[in-house]
Amino acid sequence: MVLKLIYVSTMATVSQIWPFERRRCLKAHGLIILLFLDPCFQCVNGYLSSPHVGHEPPYSRDAQPVITSPVVPAPSSASPNDSDSYASKCPSGGQCNRLPADCINCSYHHNCRYGKPASFSCKAKRGVHCTVASGKQQTNFSLSITCQFCWQLDLSQYRCSNSTSCMTVACPRKRYIATCQVLDHVHCLGKRVFQKRLYCNWTGGYKWSTALAISITLGGFGADRFYLGQWREGLGKLFSFGGLGIWTLIDVLLIGAGYVGPADGSLYI
Repeated sequence: MVLKLIYVSTMATVSQIWPFERRRCLKAHGLIILLFLDPCFQCVNGYLSSPHVGHEPPYSRDAQPVITSPVVPAPSSASPNDSDSYASKCPSGGQCNRLPADCINCSYHHNCRYGKPASFSCKAKRGVHCTVASGKQQTNFSLSITCQFCWQLDLSQYRCSNSTSCMTVACPRKRYIATCQVLDHVHCLGKRVFQKRLYCNWTGGYKWSTALAISITLGGFGADRFYLGQWREGLGKLFSFGGLGIWTLIDVLLIGAGYVGPADGSLYI
């Protein structure tokens, strides 16, 4: 009887607690389901709002393709001093065909006969004023020059850089690569600055006549070798008394013929 009463009271208590626990469990499960479905709804919404794969966007007949390009800064306006820097060396009021090459622009062509006179159309640069043979001021004119490239000019019509590191007294003669530039008043075809292979022809200031005179008079003491900068040979001649005269005689002949020169490899003056 006691057990029956305990069972009945226990079931009554459970029946009172169960509805409350069941409601709390259902609420927790509902929150979990909502949290799970929220990303799914976002994915579906994004898919529906975007164009489907394989479908092209609607094309408008009036629409034109737009090509974008990098923004290029506008060039700054050059000052008159920079743009007209050549005007300072261009004579004003002189004859057009006597203007320096930097003062005119010519339409040179290569279909002329080499070594023969050829006429080319030229135009004076901005700010340069010149006249033709009749004395009338004119911008466009005709220039007559010899048909040849700049590197084919005579040596007197261009200036080249000189090398002081090559030996001038050598057999065979040494060459070096020089950078040459045509004189301002000379007109020619092609580039006015070019490279040319020239013989070594620089001088250190030694005189051939002085070297020969010293070799004849004081050659027995090695003075000629000392003068030319050849210190070892000079000491050898000094302590051997000119090789008992034989070395002295040989040096006179070699210096007289120009075979023995300055130690720096330069030419006599």
